Amino acid sequence: MSDEPNARDLVGEDARIDALEERLKAAQERENQRTKPAAGTETDENYRIGNRVLADLIGGIGGGAFLGWVIDHFAGTSPWGLLVVMFLGIIVAFRNIIRISNRPPD
Repeated sequence: MSDEPNARDLVGEDARIDALEERLKAAQERENQRTKPAAGTETDENYRIGNRVLADLIGGIGGGAFLGWVIDHFAGTSPWGLLVVMFLGIIVAFRNIIRISNRPPD
């Protein structure tokens, strides 16, 4: 008879396990709230600005290189048209990036 658990011990043990599970769930929810990434309008705005900077940089270099190549192709000034117009494209790209970074926040 001593090997059989009596009903009183099982009820007390189940209550302790249930209370422990509730405390664990509450702790997990608090931890999830604490470590939750903040994805709001500010994050979206920073993402847009980063994409714009990247597009200005790639567009300035690529566009300048393409226009310089076209000028070289028709004028026969290879490689000077490519170098000069690509350099101008880089200058314009950096000017746009500096203008974006100096803009006051909303």
